[in-house]
Formats: sequence, C-alpha cells, structure tokens
Amino acid sequence: MEQEFWQARWRENRIGFHEAAPNTLLTRHFPLLDLEAGQSVFVPLCGKALDLDWLLSLGLCVTGVEFHQGAVEEVFARLGLTPEVTQADGLTRFQSGDLTLYAGDFFALSPAHLDKVDAVYDRAALVAVKPQDRQAYAAHLNRITGTARQLLIGFDYDQSLMDGPPFSVPGSAVRALYQDSHGITLIEERAAAGRVGARCNALEQALLLTPLT
Repeated sequence: MEQEFWQARWRENRIGFHEAAPNTLLTRHFPLLDLEAGQSVFVPLCGKALDLDWLLSLGLCVTGVEFHQGAVEEVFARLGLTPEVTQADGLTRFQSGDLTLYAGDFFALSPAHLDKVDAVYDRAALVAVKPQDRQAYAAHLNRITGTARQLLIGFDYDQSLMDGPPFSVPGSAVRALYQDSHGITLIEERAAAGRVGARCNALEQALLLTPLT
C-alpha cells in the first residue's frame, strides 16, 4: 500500500478520515459481533481513532496496526498509558494492558503477531486501499485473523466524481472479495458526512461479514 502517501497525509494533518467521536455505526451495530469482555478485536489501519477507546471501554482486548507511528503514540498519550515498546519483524509494537498497536506495514503482520482474533472492525482500511490492491488486502486480512467475523464500514459513490481515498467500495466489490469466506449482510446504509458526502452524494454502509465455516 501507499505508505508514503499516508505518511504525508499525517505530516500535513490532512486526516479528514479521523472522526471526533466513536463511529455511530460501530456503537449501534457492535452487538452483532457477539463479543464479550476479554475477547479480542483487530482494527486494521486504525489511525488514532476514538473507536479504539470505545472498544477498550467494553473490556475487549484491542489490537491494531497503523503506518504512522505518531498516530499510535497519540492514542496511548490520550489514554494516559505508557506502553512497552518492542521491535517485531520490522514492526514497532506498543503494548499496555488490553491495547496493542503495531506501527508499520499491515502486510508485515502475521498470525503470530495477533494470536487469536475474535472479530475484525474495519472502518477506514478497505476504503483506503487502492482497487488493484484490494484482493491482496482481503486475503491477508483473512489469513492473519482466521477469517474472523467482521464489521465493515465503507462507501458507495460514483468514483468518477472524486479520486480516492476513501475509495468507493460498493457491496458488489465487498462480495467479490469475501464471498468465498464470509456471508455478507448489509445492515445499514446512510448518507455519508464530510467531503465524500458533499462531493459525491455518497452512501456510508455497514456490512456484517460472517464466516462460512
């Protein structure tokens, strides 16, 4: 994936994808993931999302990965946590209590880095991946998480109206990526806020991906 592109976005503070509160599609539909305190959720390309704080407040073990180390450090500072920092296979691992965040390349993660994953929460990851890289992203995500249940939040809009990211990833694209591993259910669709909503009349969609086996 385009690491330098995302590093530049962070350096220039062009992070419109960062929300000022936990995503309401997450908070409304979280029960569908059927998780209990002590279970684990993986958040790919997590940024410094307040969704992480919300998931931790439920007593979950939260693991994420993010290109930009500064965003990872900001999460721990915001939570008042002093992480243990170690190096692991080209990744920098920050860990304190139930929170583990890796700074580095998503594709450098292996199942050993994550241990058992009970669910995946993907709000800003798949839509950030270039269309030509989506298949590799989805396959790697399935490999490192054991095709865990997933709450996926994405956008559906006319891609000719705006260059991504965030890219348009309609339900048909999600099915093409995951139909061999998951059952896919659209659970909510609403008008998107922010730049993508204003420019493209985009829809924000929440989908539940349930493992087939």
